[in-house]
Amino acid sequence: MIRFFLIEDDPVVRRMLERIIMESSLGEIAGQASDGIGVSIDQLYGVDVVLIDLLMPGQDGIQTIKKLRSEGFAGRFIMVSQVENKEMIGEAYLQGIDTFIQKPINRLEVMSVLRRVADHLSLEASLQSIRKSLQILDVKAKEPADHDSKSTLLHGSGGYVGSSLEQKARQLLLQLGIASEAGAPDLLLIMRWLGQEEQRGDKLRELQLKELYTHILHKVHGDLDEQSIVKEVRAMEQRIRRMVIQAFTHLASLGLTDYANPTFEHFAPRLFDFQEIRVRMQELEAGEKATKCRISVKKFLSVFLLEAKA
Repeated sequence: MIRFFLIEDDPVVRRMLERIIMESSLGEIAGQASDGIGVSIDQLYGVDVVLIDLLMPGQDGIQTIKKLRSEGFAGRFIMVSQVENKEMIGEAYLQGIDTFIQKPINRLEVMSVLRRVADHLSLEASLQSIRKSLQILDVKAKEPADHDSKSTLLHGSGGYVGSSLEQKARQLLLQLGIASEAGAPDLLLIMRWLGQEEQRGDKLRELQLKELYTHILHKVHGDLDEQSIVKEVRAMEQRIRRMVIQAFTHLASLGLTDYANPTFEHFAPRLFDFQEIRVRMQELEAGEKATKCRISVKKFLSVFLLEAKA
C-alpha cells in the first residue's frame, strides 16, 4: 500500500487528489498540509510519495523539497502545478521531483502518473529485496557458456524474457529515438540476459560495465581468446555509449521543443542527470553537435531495465 502526503494550499485540490487516490485504490493518505512551512520529516515517517504544489504562500514547493531532503526524506516528490515557466520546472526537477501533474486536475492524468510511480516503487522494492539476499555470482561457475544458454540468450526462451520484456524494450528504443542505432541489438542482448532470472537485474549494480559486456560476449560467442574478447568488449562499449549519447541528445531536443512533452518529462530525469540534460539543451540551442556533458551508461541501463519491466 503506497502512502501519500499532500502539501497543497487549495483545499479543493487536496480533496480532489484524496478522492482520486482513495476511489482508485492507489494507496492511502498519510497526512495533509496547506503549506510547506509546518511540515517536518517526522510527519513523513513511512510516507512513500509527497504530492506538493509548486506555488504556495510562505514557502513554495521547491523550498519545501530542499528542506525535507536536507532533513533526510528519501521518498518521491510529485509536483502539482499549472506553472509553465521552464526555469521553475527545471529547478524543480533538479531538486528531485519525480514528475509533474498539471493543474487543473485531470482524474485520468493523476491515476496514470500515480500508477506509474507505484510500479516503480514496487520494482525498486523487489530489487532491494534481491540485493539483500544475493552475493556476487561467480559467472563461470554458475553460468557456463554452453550451447543451450547461448541459444536462449540469442533467441529468447519463449516465455517472459523472449516476449513481454523484449517487446517493451523495443518500444522503449523507438520512443527514445535509438532503435536504429548500432548499439540497439547489444542493449537487447543485455536486457534479455538480465531478464532471464529476476536476480540478474542486480548484476548492473554488482558488475563493472566491462565485466557485464565480457559476460554477454562469452554467452554469445562461447570461449574467445583474450585478445579477441578485449577487442569485442571495446567495440560493444563504444556502440552502447554512442547509443546512450543519442538517446540523451534526442531527449534534450524534445525538451527544447516542448518542455511538457510526455516522453521528455518521464525519461529525461530518470535516465540521466537532469542538470546535464539542461546543459545539452543549451548546447543544442547554440548549434553544438558534440556534447561535453557527463553521462552515466550504467544508470541508463539500470533505469532502462526498470522501464522494460514496468
